[in-house]
Parts: sequence; C-alpha cells; structure tokens
Amino acid sequence: MSNPQPDDSNAQPNGAETASRGSVASKAQRIIYMLLGFMMLALGIIGAFLPVMPTTIFIILAAWFFGRSSPKFEAKLLAHPQFGPMLIKWREKGAVPVKAKFFACGGMTLGYAIFWWGAQPGLWLALAVGIFMLASALYVASRPSG
Repeated sequence: MSNPQPDDSNAQPNGAETASRGSVASKAQRIIYMLLGFMMLALGIIGAFLPVMPTTIFIILAAWFFGRSSPKFEAKLLAHPQFGPMLIKWREKGAVPVKAKFFACGGMTLGYAIFWWGAQPGLWLALAVGIFMLASALYVASRPSG
C-alpha cells in the first residue's frame, strides 16, 4: 500500500517552485531581449555597409537589449574594438563620436539622394522622408561629441 499524502491544497509553494514560476516569465523575456539584441546587431552591421541604414543606433540598441538578457554578449559588445568605446561614451555622456556623426549625416544625405533618384517619389513622400532624415540628422548632430 502506498503512504497517504497530506493534503497540500492550502500549503504555500516552496522557494524553488516560486523561483521557477517567476523565472519562466523572466526567461521568456530574456530570450526575447536576446533575439532583439541579435536583430539590432545584424541591422547595425548591415548599416555599416549600406548608406541608407544607420549603424550607431542599432549597436546602441543591441547593447541595451543584451544588457537585459545576456551579460556575456553585452560584455563582448562593450569590449569590441570598434563598437565598445562608442557604446561606453554613449552610456556615460550620451556622446556620439564626431566621425560617427559625420558618417551618419553623410550616409543619410547619400541615402536620401539615392532614394530621390531611384524611387522618384511624389512631393509628399519626398517631403516626409526628407523631414524624417533631417530630424534624425539634427538629433545626431546635437549629441555631445565624444
């Protein structure tokens, strides 16, 4: 015969059960943040080669997502010889290096020229895209230099 089990219907969950229930949501959130981190990193790398896409903002976002999902990947990004110093300056002072500002604004200008020439947009679309790119360039240019 089996031993009778006590009625645990009113018992409080132990620490392991509570932790596992809480970690399900946080684990799912970490996975989502990690996936978003890799997506932002991929977009940043693509942006390094395409003039119509920015690099800096996607790398900053990748570091933010990795900071909430994987300290290992965040540390790798912060230690990267190309991106690390820029990320550290952004976190400390909100600073964007002058070279990054130059390439960002130049890339947006070139991207708009390619858009204008290739898509031959109507007036309203050309104005909307132009205003968006101008606002983006002004934001980048207004950040402290670092």
